[in-house]
Amino acid sequence: MSKNLEIPKFTRRQAFATALAAAGSLATATPRSSRLSLEGYIFQNLAAREKKPLGDMLDDLFAAVPYAGFQNIELNHGFFTPALRDKVIALTRKHSLLMPSVYVGGGMHEEALADKTTASALEIGGLCKQFACTAVVNNPDTKPKNAPKTDEELDTQARLLNRLGKTLAGQGLHLRIHHHTVEMADNAREFRHILHHTDPQYVTLCVDVEHAEHGGMDPNVILREGGKRVTEIHVRNKVKTVPLEAFGPGDIDDVQIARTVKETGASPLVVIELTYHADTVITRDFRESLKMSRQYAEKTFAL
Repeated sequence: MSKNLEIPKFTRRQAFATALAAAGSLATATPRSSRLSLEGYIFQNLAAREKKPLGDMLDDLFAAVPYAGFQNIELNHGFFTPALRDKVIALTRKHSLLMPSVYVGGGMHEEALADKTTASALEIGGLCKQFACTAVVNNPDTKPKNAPKTDEELDTQARLLNRLGKTLAGQGLHLRIHHHTVEMADNAREFRHILHHTDPQYVTLCVDVEHAEHGGMDPNVILREGGKRVTEIHVRNKVKTVPLEAFGPGDIDDVQIARTVKETGASPLVVIELTYHADTVITRDFRESLKMSRQYAEKTFAL
């Protein structure tokens, strides 16, 4: 050690103050984990709208996520095809994104379908662990033409969802069941069957607020029935039947939704799932819509 290098001597109080300052700097440098995520479906939606291959748009779309201030993204199985997988993983890593959940669809009301869905969930869920993934979201496939499932098929589905949940738990992942509009039909018959016939230890819920409302159910009622089993919610808004370009005020009372979630004691991952229909009016750059969506969600849900 050089004799010219003087090592300062600190009093106990100075040393304590220095340690506090260092801890404060570390806290500032390490962002707090976020309960807000962006569903990647909008990427697929935009590619279809532009009539371009999704792979050709991924660089710009992924770059928009951190630009808008998101830490998390929820991708679905369509991003993990052989043609896209390597690029998707590279871009997720490049932009330092986390993936607390991943969406893996598939049928669950027949043994053969459930076996295929389970294999896919294990493969994709395992692949996403490198991005801190802890949950697989599944929306059990519908029957052709959205025909209602029989009582026997619903019982089979519940049994196989329990099995899937246990299998995923063995790999350090937990299962969240999402729904579309179909599961809200007939007074939410299918959704409520899942709620009352699956094991809360292995099967939790992902409530899609707009799909519940579109299916004729009050999403607040669905959220209250799900209670603390609701570990994720998907949000967007609309005016009449037209989805908005950003998550913001519309026909759905998001403030009441946030209040209901708080009252249940649940602390779900809040996932913004934008979707653009042909009549959705686009007035701004997509990146700005994402930023506005994040800001509105953080304020509304106190994230």
